[in-house]
Amino acid sequence: MDELYPEIVIAGCGNMLFGDDGYGPEVVERLKEYTLPDNVKAVDVGLGGPYFCFNMLDNGVTKKLIIIDIIDFGAEPGTLTKLRVEDLPPGSYRDAHSWALSEPLNILKDRMDISIIGCQPKNVPAPDVEIGISTEVEDAIPLTIQVVLKEIGVNNGNT
Repeated sequence: MDELYPEIVIAGCGNMLFGDDGYGPEVVERLKEYTLPDNVKAVDVGLGGPYFCFNMLDNGVTKKLIIIDIIDFGAEPGTLTKLRVEDLPPGSYRDAHSWALSEPLNILKDRMDISIIGCQPKNVPAPDVEIGISTEVEDAIPLTIQVVLKEIGVNNGNT
């Protein structure tokens, strides 16, 4: 495959240094245990979400973007939600460093299918460093993986 990113991209957003903000990268790490189709790539984009969205996706190739991240939507910690870009009020979706991510996603949503799988965090101590995901968010990871596999048409790791 010559393209930098294929037809389906799974982007784990977050930073392992800020507690539950490590959820997205941890989901991507655990996806390595599964056999993903050749047209799918799971990437830990860390805190580079806006840069990644604007500059690295191949708009001629990438048709689906699945974002995995923590989102504070007022639920019990560890609760999952699946959102479309249209569900995000402008400026409402930000990373731990307060970069607005909903704006670049609104630009891309007409070019590709975008889903956001969010987990309600319990503990995001930024700017203080605290390594380790809360039990509630950790317990949500296996379900997140099943949701992602369903999104990409994989049944328990088999196409």
